[in-house]
Amino acid sequence: MTFSAPFAAPITADERRSRIQAMAERLSAQGLSALLLGPTTSLRYFTGLDWHPSERLTGALIHADGRLDYVCPRFELDKIGGLTSAPNAVAGEILTWEEEESPYALAATRVPSDGKLAVDDQAAAFIWLGLSKALGADRLVDGGPLITALRSVKSAAEIALLTRAKAITLEVQRRTRHWLKAGVLTSEVKRFIDAEHRALGGEGGSWFCLVSFGDDTCLPHGGEGDRALQVDDVVLIDTGTLVDGYHSDITRTYVFGKPTEAFRRVWEHEKKAQALAFEAARIGAPCESVDAGARDYLTGLGYGPDYRLPGLPGLPHRTGHGIGLDIHEAPNLVRGDTTLLQPGMCFSNEPMLVIPGQFGVRLEDHFYMSEAGPVWFTQPSHSLDDPFGEGAAA
Repeated sequence: MTFSAPFAAPITADERRSRIQAMAERLSAQGLSALLLGPTTSLRYFTGLDWHPSERLTGALIHADGRLDYVCPRFELDKIGGLTSAPNAVAGEILTWEEEESPYALAATRVPSDGKLAVDDQAAAFIWLGLSKALGADRLVDGGPLITALRSVKSAAEIALLTRAKAITLEVQRRTRHWLKAGVLTSEVKRFIDAEHRALGGEGGSWFCLVSFGDDTCLPHGGEGDRALQVDDVVLIDTGTLVDGYHSDITRTYVFGKPTEAFRRVWEHEKKAQALAFEAARIGAPCESVDAGARDYLTGLGYGPDYRLPGLPGLPHRTGHGIGLDIHEAPNLVRGDTTLLQPGMCFSNEPMLVIPGQFGVRLEDHFYMSEAGPVWFTQPSHSLDDPFGEGAAA
């Protein structure tokens, strides 16, 4: 079977500038002077600068009038200058600080004396503490809601990148099922998946990879050992890669051999729950209603109650999470999240079932909200015996 992932262009500098302008308008509307971005994925989202976190502050200030400043150590000036002048990045004035100086005092000089500063909610605590000393804690506000309001609604370009990333990972999942053999170790499977991600264009191979066999599938994030695959083992593989920084995250569960009737029954319940969650996703409905669509069906069958484990057959985690430049983003498909679904929002759909001491089943695909309702990025598992819908080739 030949495979070609759908094309997706990188995010452009023009799109990033429109994001900065949208943030500036939000800052102005709320009477805030600026937003400080730490070395987080939000820095990349707005500016194109992908910077590693460390004990030294490197970040950016978006001002309410639309100006952009970078803040970095003096010895990083040339590197930051090169990165921010790249074609898909946004240039701005670069403010530098020497080793004996405070970057927080430097950032404070760019905020009016009576102004308030919003702070990136993903930034490390020491950044907030440093800014508190420089400006006063009463002049700082949580920038998370401002950032989430923009990042949670994806553009067509972002959806195209997510589509490509997820298509690559689904194909890797398909290839992995055919490659498996008795005796293979989970570590060997992870290496195979990483190599296949690289071969198909995933940036840096597998961004993460969880491989579980047998009763290790009861643990939502897998066991700690390097287990060998045995005939008739349950197999749970959860993995993803990156395309221009945007994530895939797909899980498949099946049996290497012949499934028991008990497993088949639970697998079918999981598949139905995933479908019901998808059907519950409607424009204007709260995020928690999607979780309820899956959870009400499953609790009606005797699973749960709620999110409880260990113990009786359980539903250990939320139905889904947002996804984009972070693999887990707000909002979430979970009880208590009353965010209203909007066109452009993107989510995982993965209501896991666990039978303690026996096996777990998670089927994970993602969807985005269109004007007309939810649209799958990848098609869900076809069936337990033919997970990838290959028919006679399975």
